[in-house]
Amino acid sequence: MKARLGPTGLAALAVLAVVAVVSACAPLLAPYDPNRPDLFNALSGSTGSHLLGGDALGRDILSRLMFGARTTLLGPLVTIALSTVVGTALAIVAAWSGGRVDAVISRLLDVLFAVPGIVFALVTVAVVGPGMTGVVLGLAVAYTPYVARVVRSAALRERGLPYVSAAWLQGRSAVAICGRHLLPNLRPLITAQSVSALGFAIIDLAAISFLGLGVQPPAADWGLMVKSGLDGAMRGQPMEAISAGVLIVIVVVAVTVLGDRMGAEQGSAR
Repeated sequence: MKARLGPTGLAALAVLAVVAVVSACAPLLAPYDPNRPDLFNALSGSTGSHLLGGDALGRDILSRLMFGARTTLLGPLVTIALSTVVGTALAIVAAWSGGRVDAVISRLLDVLFAVPGIVFALVTVAVVGPGMTGVVLGLAVAYTPYVARVVRSAALRERGLPYVSAAWLQGRSAVAICGRHLLPNLRPLITAQSVSALGFAIIDLAAISFLGLGVQPPAADWGLMVKSGLDGAMRGQPMEAISAGVLIVIVVVAVTVLGDRMGAEQGSAR
């Protein structure tokens, strides 16, 4: 692990592990109920009992940051998981079948690739209404071609290698060859591509929540906290917006560094 990721990759992994543990243990670690208002603590600034102060409704910012990590991470993770599964399946089918099947799938991916992810998310929200479900589904569709195009290129290369021809001559089916041989060899590349895309998904989900179309109040979410914190910033208490924004940047940078290190390792392995 150390040799593969290097110091920067390990540091990024450690940051993500801390955020994941804090989000999972938020009910145990958070000092207050994240949704409980306390007007006496509204925009109070940092105090002994509230380290990061309170928001416009007096809710403890530190507690909301801990709980907000859940939706901030879970939504992008589900988005990337869905797009990775669908994109990988389309890529392998296209690479193995070739001909018209490959042409149709490739043209479909080109069309999806040309449309920004935010547009897919907004269209889905317009159909199913505001909330995380519609946003995740829309972004999953948008991210599918990013995974599929990379995996298809690698699958085409793998399909021409001798081990595939040998398995085919042994009478194994296409499903068996793809599932037992092709897919395991592509797994490192798929993982690296998915991790790299995760950073963009975090930014997109946070932006959509900032617009008020993703996570809905009073739920805690970092993107939503940046939006709600603007009111406090106008009144001289910017801690909510700053702390949520800084955490988004830290997590995105950590994910990007980890994805780059994994991608570099995958490239050197070839």
